[in-house]
Amino acid sequence: MANYRSITQIGTSEPFELQVARGDITGHTALFKYGYNPLIVNVEETIWDVGGIYAYPTSAVKMTATSAGGADDEFVEITMVGLDADYNEVSEVVVLDGTGFAESDTFFLRLYRAFVSGSQAPTGNVTIANSSTTYAQITLGENQTLMAVYTVPAGHTLYVTEGIATHGTDTSGAFMTVRFLTRRNNGVFRTSVKVDIIGGELIFPFTQPLKIEEKTDVEVRAKCSKNQNNAISAVFQGVLIKNEDWS
Repeated sequence: MANYRSITQIGTSEPFELQVARGDITGHTALFKYGYNPLIVNVEETIWDVGGIYAYPTSAVKMTATSAGGADDEFVEITMVGLDADYNEVSEVVVLDGTGFAESDTFFLRLYRAFVSGSQAPTGNVTIANSSTTYAQITLGENQTLMAVYTVPAGHTLYVTEGIATHGTDTSGAFMTVRFLTRRNNGVFRTSVKVDIIGGELIFPFTQPLKIEEKTDVEVRAKCSKNQNNAISAVFQGVLIKNEDWS
């Protein structure tokens, strides 16, 4: 199959970002993470579908997918994406049974994305959990997790090129404090960026990309300045590059 070029006949190259997205640069992968939290008050929460502060597994565990639609969601296909016990990226497709339930065969140390990968959409929220702890949720109608949470795989380095936060317009003067946090393996969460936003959108490009090492957790959190409901979204994107000494 032909691989059509995106350059003019007299050009010699195409934009680096497009080359990465097309998979034309060995060891480079584009990363785009988007999160949304519909209900934040004056307590800090992770920007993800479920609300509250996100909890990470302490060891690799199997994940269960359970649909609130129950039997109506038999045969719904869900793809889970995360990291195994060695921080290598893994994914698995599970199919919900006659009760709207499925369990992975894969053990996940991290789970940072899930989506409906088949032709049938669920009729209720799909909760992905282990025991009583939820690690992802596919909200009804979205067919995709909305979680500003990620962990850099082993043998790779993430270079974050841009972050975006969006807060719905508020007439009472409430503002959102947004933090971009990182936690190295066996470390603590550190604030890398902290901004305030009142309505609208805030874009903060990293002219010099923010370097994030392997096995580092990345997360965006927010808090509303007043005791009232607010919604916020967050994006971070960049390039995941395979380390040269990683086979």
